[in-house]
Amino acid sequence: MAPSRTDIRSPEDIQLMVDSFYQKVQKDALLAPVFGDQANVHWESHLPTMYSFWEKVLLGQGDYRGNPFQKHIPLKVETAHFTQWVSLFEQTVDDNFVGPTAEDAKLRANTIAHIFRSKLGLK
Repeated sequence: MAPSRTDIRSPEDIQLMVDSFYQKVQKDALLAPVFGDQANVHWESHLPTMYSFWEKVLLGQGDYRGNPFQKHIPLKVETAHFTQWVSLFEQTVDDNFVGPTAEDAKLRANTIAHIFRSKLGLK
């Protein structure tokens, strides 16, 4: 029997969400090259930054300060990358959580993708 899903309530939940999501990203044919070849992401330092970002966004805690959009400007991405990013993010949240904060996480991911696409001149 699968464990029952709960809402995102703690830093540990955020870590599970972020780790699960980026495991999918690293295996994804469309997104892995962006995070690997283009961005040359160092996962050991990137993941704690993402924990802090999502803790701030979803739980109102954490010490994230930064400009996530700035890091994405030099990347060669298209609308399809954002569509896949959102799809994997929503799948990850749905696989692990249920509740108002989980729904907020998906809404915020969609909003972030929309804003980034707009700022990059993508439709």
